Amino acid sequence: MGNELRVGLIGYGFAGRTFHAPVIAAVSDLKLAKVVQRRGTSAKERYPWVEVVDHVQDLYRDDSIDLIVITTPSTDHYEFVKDALQAGKNVIVEKPFTVTTDEADKLITLAKEKGKVLSVFHNRRWDGDFLTVREIVRQGMLGRISEAEFCWDSYRPSVGANWRDSGAPGTGVFYDLGVHFLDQALSLFGMPATIQADVRTIRENAIADDYFNVVLGYEDGLSVRLKSSALVRERGPRYTLHGTNGSYVKYGIDPQEQALIHGETPLKPNWGAEPEDMWGTLNTSIGGLHYIGRIRTIPGSYTSYFQNVYNAIIGQTELEVKPEQARMAIRLIELGIKSNNEKKTVEVTP
Repeated sequence: MGNELRVGLIGYGFAGRTFHAPVIAAVSDLKLAKVVQRRGTSAKERYPWVEVVDHVQDLYRDDSIDLIVITTPSTDHYEFVKDALQAGKNVIVEKPFTVTTDEADKLITLAKEKGKVLSVFHNRRWDGDFLTVREIVRQGMLGRISEAEFCWDSYRPSVGANWRDSGAPGTGVFYDLGVHFLDQALSLFGMPATIQADVRTIRENAIADDYFNVVLGYEDGLSVRLKSSALVRERGPRYTLHGTNGSYVKYGIDPQEQALIHGETPLKPNWGAEPEDMWGTLNTSIGGLHYIGRIRTIPGSYTSYFQNVYNAIIGQTELEVKPEQARMAIRLIELGIKSNNEKKTVEVTP
């Protein structure tokens, strides 16, 4: 394969156009070579060297394509990943990984049989605010964490016409945004012992869920609350963590998404850096001293996700987002839905 990996992108809708193509193009070890775009050729207008095709088989049959990135609606992930692996390609698939853990298990087995790298695009691990939270926890700056809350609210009173609001399996805010928070909680604290979930539709004419309030319980007493609502006009903190030594509170959302939506790329200087007025507040005891002040947010870096996948494919490092980890998040969604339907806290089982 040489040093550079050639990438094929399936889908040039919002996710492919905004989160994948410009970030892939900013990674020197990857070359965006082919895009499956069934309507128009806008991918070629932005990336003149790219070949635009209208069928996925053009990617599967191309021996020069090393990695396929799948950005289709979540309802189609299983079939596209299966077909790409069977074609002998390494694969990145948008989150959520699959609709069910049974589908995830089958794809994990297939990837191992084919000897290919399979990863799920949990890019929010590379949000600057989460990178900062992870470092605060790693360094024990709050002591033993007793309580954490992750909140992703918005104000969208009108129901959209896109597939996420269709009510099909794998749609709705719990699969769309909840899976990010579940992945973050798992990477910070590991698998919980229990889950209690309230998943609802709160907007008029909504079909898919647009609200969740999930509590993960851990054996050491830690409680992690994950929440999202489409009817919050005045937003509270994004992350709140309390521990035996103090607290950390962070408002605002990582700037990478809006920058990408506005057409910027990670090649821009100071990419992912937050202005000082968005930094989180730390109130804790360090070395016997009481500290209260702002903590500079670590710059976000979505390119680091793709760079890690490249390094894993060429055998230089371990894969950061393993499919088994993404499967665990899907399992928690299944158990959360069970908790919601039965109106009780349920034990977490594999």
